[in-house]
Amino acid sequence: MSKNNYKAHLALLGANVIYGVNHIVAKGVMPAKIGPSAFVFLRILGAGLLFWIIKSFIKEKIEKKDFRIIILGGLFGVTSNQLLFFHGLSLTSPIDASIIITAVPVMVLIFSTFLLKEKITSNKLIGITIGGAGAILLILYGNKSGGTSSILGNIFVFVNACSYALYMVIIKPLMKKYKPITVISWVFLFGFLFMFPIGIQDVLTTNFEAFNLNTYLTVAFVVIGTTFLAYLFNIYALSKVAPSISGSYIYLQPVVSFIMVSFYAFALGHNEYAQDINFIKILSCIMVVIGVYMISRKPKVKLI
Repeated sequence: MSKNNYKAHLALLGANVIYGVNHIVAKGVMPAKIGPSAFVFLRILGAGLLFWIIKSFIKEKIEKKDFRIIILGGLFGVTSNQLLFFHGLSLTSPIDASIIITAVPVMVLIFSTFLLKEKITSNKLIGITIGGAGAILLILYGNKSGGTSSILGNIFVFVNACSYALYMVIIKPLMKKYKPITVISWVFLFGFLFMFPIGIQDVLTTNFEAFNLNTYLTVAFVVIGTTFLAYLFNIYALSKVAPSISGSYIYLQPVVSFIMVSFYAFALGHNEYAQDINFIKILSCIMVVIGVYMISRKPKVKLI
């Protein structure tokens, strides 16, 4: 693995650990403190400003012909992606969301095959099969929180996964042409333009006086961590590795959610989470890690 690929894999690891933690953190303030649309509005606005602050030091222009892809990236990768996920998360359980989001690698592979003509290797097929089987195990044996689960919420999260997968594939060619920060800055600008008419009313009606320290820390984590850093990590990795490899790391999110549940149960003394820990879930987490490894590794070159 080259030095650049090594950094790309570290970036993907960091991004998906943040996403995994986000499932529980963001769920904690929705919808009691802030609605999904208002949260997404603040998320896109805050992270977009941070991206453009960095972009101001980089003098690089986007060709007019590429703005069509940039606009689609803003629609699928920012607005619809985040709206569908946060609305879904507000309706369903964090564990459900982290499991369903593992549909991204499969959708990325499908979109990459048709749009980028990316070759499907045996390693990728084996990895997706093993990781997918682990996710199915989590669905069959891990989804016991019926009180917070929702069919509509699960559908929202699944459509979100499809939207994000499409974004990763269509934006990939621009990663080879421009600096990642240039692309992501413009993507967020158009994403905010799409989001403004949808979320502005919810922001204006949000009772910010009811926010406490935990609420502000949660919003800061989502804006700086889940959005700014995670998108930056993903867009950097996408410039170095194939979309299917980048997408495969999403299999780690259920693992992170599993670890968070374990931490809440055994370290913080939340006994209601202890019943979620069992052999099947441990086995499932091991399988998704193996799946990520198989998709990420390169086939051996035969020496003649």
